[in-house]
Amino acid sequence: MSGGFSPVSRISLVGGGWDAPEVYGPLLRAAGGGRIGCVVVDEGDGAEQFARYAEALRSAGAEAVPLLVPLGGRFEPDALLANAPAGLLVCGGLTPAYQQAFAECAERLTGLLAEHRIPYAGFSAGAALAARRAVVGGWLADGVPVCPPDTAEDLDEVAVRPGLGLVPFAVDVHAAQWGTLGRLVAAVSRGSVRYGVAIDENTVLEVPEMPEAAEATDGRGRVGGRGRVHVVRPAADGDPAGAVVRSYAPGESVPLGQPPLP
Repeated sequence: MSGGFSPVSRISLVGGGWDAPEVYGPLLRAAGGGRIGCVVVDEGDGAEQFARYAEALRSAGAEAVPLLVPLGGRFEPDALLANAPAGLLVCGGLTPAYQQAFAECAERLTGLLAEHRIPYAGFSAGAALAARRAVVGGWLADGVPVCPPDTAEDLDEVAVRPGLGLVPFAVDVHAAQWGTLGRLVAAVSRGSVRYGVAIDENTVLEVPEMPEAAEATDGRGRVGGRGRVHVVRPAADGDPAGAVVRSYAPGESVPLGQPPLP
């Protein structure tokens, strides 16, 4: 297939926020109007959190199915088949807890998504988790602050852990609202991730089919919603301690191909 943007993308990444139901449009188009399974890591208020996502999806024209995982528990991918959703939304919350919930089933889950052509959307933590190497939190890089401490996800040093591998780039979220762009810049600058995108709230990045399109140098996504997507790549000229940021507005096409290896 071509490396260009597909009108029906099966991966979409939402940077958080509750004011723009249109960010669910790519998921609903790919799901063909069917039910959406919502994975929520239950930190004690799972039912209430699910209700919030269900209402957001209803506003966008879809029915939601709860897939709750207890805090410290593991997601069972076969729950997808048991509940027969047309799409999967992995929701927000404590990002390290979501990473832990999916750590032992990433390969099984991604296989099911591919086999059954189930589109994936990530909201906040779920967006970060889509990465091959997921930035899960932290606010210090070698002890130096790179983002506000209240965005740290209960971690100190910036932490990168295995994700689902649905996209080859790292993802950070709530970029403009929480000031997390600096965390992603730090992760790229120190080589913890090769490159990444930071997504504002009420903003969605539609990603072309994986892995072929986004692995290609001309793979491109598209920005939707009301904010911006910020692409962070290593600095040119072999500078190992720098990064370059470019921001993209709604409606713009975003280059998502791999940067060359140093």
